[in-house]
Amino acid sequence: MCIAIPGKIKAIVNENTATVDMGGICRDVNMALMGGANESMLGKHFLVHVGYAISEISEEESEETMRLLKIMAGLDETDSFESESP
Repeated sequence: MCIAIPGKIKAIVNENTATVDMGGICRDVNMALMGGANESMLGKHFLVHVGYAISEISEEESEETMRLLKIMAGLDETDSFESESP
């Protein structure tokens, strides 16, 4: 199984690389699969897998995915899947 982590672009490093904040951890990410990195991408959200941005996503989807990943990792117990049961 593969997993992609949501992140927000904080800075453009060069034409193919951007610094992405993924839950407070910033990493340089290869943006080649997204057509390269440019200033218009600042503040946008992407899914990152093994150092590559693989898909642009909405801010809402990014936040919800990160929330669920934290719950699954046991880092955030303020909500649970059981509380969503009817």
